[in-house]
Amino acid sequence: MAIERPNSEQLQALAGRLHMQLTPQQAAEYLALMQPSFDAYDLIDGLPDEIPAVRYPRDGGHRPSGGENPLNAWACKAEVRGAAEGPLAGRTVVLKDNIALAGVPMMNGSSTLEGFVPAYDATVATRLLDAGATILGKATCEHFCLSGGSHTSDPAPVHNPHRHGYSSGGSSSGSAALVASGEVELAVGGDQGGSARIPAAWCGIYGIKPTYGLVPYTGVMPIEATFDHTGPMTANVRDNALMLEVLAGADGLDPRQATPKVDTYTAALGRGVDGLRIGILSEGFQLANLDPRVADKVREAIARFESLGARVGEVSVPAHQLAGALWAPIGCEGLTMQMMHGNGMGFNWQGQYDVALLDRHAGWRAQADALSASLKVCMFVGQHGLERYNGRYYAKAQNIARRARAGYDQALADYDLLALPTVPITAQPHPEPGCSITEYVNRAFEMIGNTASQDITGHPAMSIPCGTVDGLPVGLMLVGRHYAESTIYQAAAAFEASTDWRKL
Repeated sequence: MAIERPNSEQLQALAGRLHMQLTPQQAAEYLALMQPSFDAYDLIDGLPDEIPAVRYPRDGGHRPSGGENPLNAWACKAEVRGAAEGPLAGRTVVLKDNIALAGVPMMNGSSTLEGFVPAYDATVATRLLDAGATILGKATCEHFCLSGGSHTSDPAPVHNPHRHGYSSGGSSSGSAALVASGEVELAVGGDQGGSARIPAAWCGIYGIKPTYGLVPYTGVMPIEATFDHTGPMTANVRDNALMLEVLAGADGLDPRQATPKVDTYTAALGRGVDGLRIGILSEGFQLANLDPRVADKVREAIARFESLGARVGEVSVPAHQLAGALWAPIGCEGLTMQMMHGNGMGFNWQGQYDVALLDRHAGWRAQADALSASLKVCMFVGQHGLERYNGRYYAKAQNIARRARAGYDQALADYDLLALPTVPITAQPHPEPGCSITEYVNRAFEMIGNTASQDITGHPAMSIPCGTVDGLPVGLMLVGRHYAESTIYQAAAAFEASTDWRKL
């Protein structure tokens, strides 16, 4: 099948969009020169795409409603049974709805993507199935994952299982709510600004953002390739560590991965924390909206580590605040280019592209007014930076990110882990329908002050439940050296074994 060729007038208009002027004679001459390239397009058009094989049978699933979906946490229920044997045999898992599961609809929280059905499984889905897990479907997530609240998901907000009408956190909102409510045992979340750790903190579960590139992102819809992360969300530490053992390692298809260092994470669970050095990250307690009750719970949890034998001290890491500031140009310009102008895939990388997703997501332009306000504000910032400053602040921020990473590394040379509140506040009520743009957006981003930094620096970070305030969970975040997930699990398991966080 031949691709559509432009005529002379169309080429002149195209040149104008590239800030060039062509005469009709020049346009005709260029058109003739372009034909061999178009012939190559015809050849590619006639070839089959390289699509990974689907190895486990499944049905298309359905979107539950009413009593079948009381938290609005299910985007789609479907059943895919994995291998008969394996480390996750018999375990149930749900995937965040930005993760491809062949034959099952994927919305990524946005009505503009409704109707898209992936043709292949993401690497993380395949690895879970190969390990014996049963995937029960897709969890609701926030609108193209651009929210730390759970009020921005289409078609409806996700409720916190501890208090209806309150946020479960985002953007992996449904993943956390389904694990916390006991509807599934395991979940996969994403994390570009805290999207796995925030809902873990607010729902009272364990959520880890692994080291950048440790878990392959292949088959997960990107936001910005330099800080895309995906990882486990579970009700206990052992499940989290076991799940990471299944998910970690290169797949040869994700440009985010170089030579990731994997480990047997479950082997660290019984080591205890005697002699472990934990630094209390001062800047993590300096957020303007930090609830002092949350700060107290986190400090009490850190004191428990000390009572278990850890050596605890205060440490200042100015890079923490620097990395948080770097998120704005990297995140806003990066997502505008890759996720929006690049139709969800972008350019200039080798690996597995989802051509069908690219085609479907390109339709956002015809429905742009339906995009969430949380996404729009990021796009407006990003587009301004691209148009007015030619992307120079994105480029400069990427350079400075190495300095921010080095600042964390310097502190982690003296300490094995850094400790701070995951989020500065407990779960908040959903904003009322029809609220102002200001309230809608502020409620989407008010909680990311401590979590965005590690997405920029790539350090592993985990939220563990450490108590409650007014009946709502509080999360303690542990940050480790690159590829030191075992150290995080070592400490998290010791804390978990020492107390019941629900009684703190």
